Amino acid sequence: MERVRAIMNTLRTHDSVSVAELAAEHGVSEMTIRRDLDELAQQGVVRRVRGGALSLLLRGEEPPFGVREREAVEVKRRIGEETAALIADGEAVVLDGGTTALEVARALADRRLTVLPLALQPVMLLAAAPRVRLVLPGGEVRKGELNVMGPLTESSIGALRFDTAVIGCCGLSAEHGLTAHDLPEVAVKQAAIAAARRVIVVCDSGKFARTAFGAVCPIGRLDVVVTDPGIPPEERDALAAAGVMVREAA
Repeated sequence: MERVRAIMNTLRTHDSVSVAELAAEHGVSEMTIRRDLDELAQQGVVRRVRGGALSLLLRGEEPPFGVREREAVEVKRRIGEETAALIADGEAVVLDGGTTALEVARALADRRLTVLPLALQPVMLLAAAPRVRLVLPGGEVRKGELNVMGPLTESSIGALRFDTAVIGCCGLSAEHGLTAHDLPEVAVKQAAIAAARRVIVVCDSGKFARTAFGAVCPIGRLDVVVTDPGIPPEERDALAAAGVMVREAA
């Protein structure tokens, strides 16, 4: 929902929010804002206090999966379909975790592929796909996100070779490259990139305004970036100059 996303953006820059101020800003009743804040509290984004809420978002951490899953839903769906069109039947694909990569999994469910997912959500989705050969990595499951991580995951990836790695991110820029908040996740992404002949990064254009804590790789290590038409022109030009193909999912 657009209003909840706007409240999330406010929470990224303010330590607290007021029900009355949010109601006036968005032109809705205070009861509606209270429901929005109650929902965000259930997701672990805020702590409700009298008359408003306190932000629980940390600058070094990403919002919970359940919150991100509802952001830019249609954009992520189009990115998923555009990415699937770049993958040929018969390929071996390592598929990252995250909400955009999950949309890629949806778009690949009817394809003849070998897929190693790096999160439990695409595992459950692809388990019922009749033509997908599903390969599971070992490792520890990250609570909330349900990504797999750790030495077992990295060694599982390193023992295989893939045609394509589909990688999500928390931030992407010409200056800082591909970045992610969670350090164990950084290592898993690096292992997936090293094991693949081609690297496709999937991200909505909002990721170009962010830089996360952990550096995954410079942009020159990428082959394709699939995003939406909101990508800043200077970032698109920098990617092209580095030899990275940019596909805008319209």
